[in-house]
Amino acid sequence: MTQRVALATVMDRLAIDAVITGYAVAVDDGAWSDYGALFTPDGRADYRGAGGMEGPADEVARWLEETMRLFPVRQHLIVNRRIDLEDLGGYTGDRAEVRADYLNPMCLARRTASGPDADTPGKASAATPDFVTGGRYTFALHRAEAGWLIRTVTVHEKWRRTP
Repeated sequence: MTQRVALATVMDRLAIDAVITGYAVAVDDGAWSDYGALFTPDGRADYRGAGGMEGPADEVARWLEETMRLFPVRQHLIVNRRIDLEDLGGYTGDRAEVRADYLNPMCLARRTASGPDADTPGKASAATPDFVTGGRYTFALHRAEAGWLIRTVTVHEKWRRTP
């Protein structure tokens, strides 16, 4: 492997890592247009392994937008990322697979009984999360003209905790 190929491989890994981080941030911030922009035009998301739906990324984004209103405070942590780049005889191709573990604590929307936030629906308590889940994501990515994009994401929930 030449230095140029090695540098290109490192750059691909960094770009893919940025897409995965962007995915977590988009879901946590409810930035659904950003979420959709991370996918190829035929991109799909499969949340059935966590009790959700499967379908085209734009339909899943609408479902997530509605569902995540229950949890206005959420923090996706995506860790232990394993990136496998397509190998074309020592050169990286245009496909990659990522397996990454996640931890996702979320707080339910609630109203406070009194005080300045009494009329603020969705104001989350500073208490411990109401719902925590963990598992593994499997991403398939494709290099497009604009850069790396998600072709598929599948959630494999391993556990959950509710109070």
